[in-house]
Amino acid sequence: MLDTVLAILVLVGAFFTLLGSLGLAKMPDFFMRLHGPTKATTLGVGSVLVASALYFSFNTDGISLHEVLVTLFLFMTAPVSAHMMAKAALHLRVKQVERTRKA
Repeated sequence: MLDTVLAILVLVGAFFTLLGSLGLAKMPDFFMRLHGPTKATTLGVGSVLVASALYFSFNTDGISLHEVLVTLFLFMTAPVSAHMMAKAALHLRVKQVERTRKA
């Protein structure tokens, strides 16, 4: 049962990480590209880290806190870094695709 849960978490994580990477590569401007790594990839890496925490918690003597700390760090820093990059891009007046601009 544990192997099935771990496999599902790893596959979900891989799917969202791939989706975020494709979004980073395929979106037309900076502001649209910013959503790929910060949203989907964060969820993907978080899912893989949860799978790792479960695996090591069940296969060692105690609870694995390393993955939990990495997950907390990831979920705290990804939105802050995305916000700072967006503010810097607005300050530098990075070109936007017509679909991104407000009507």
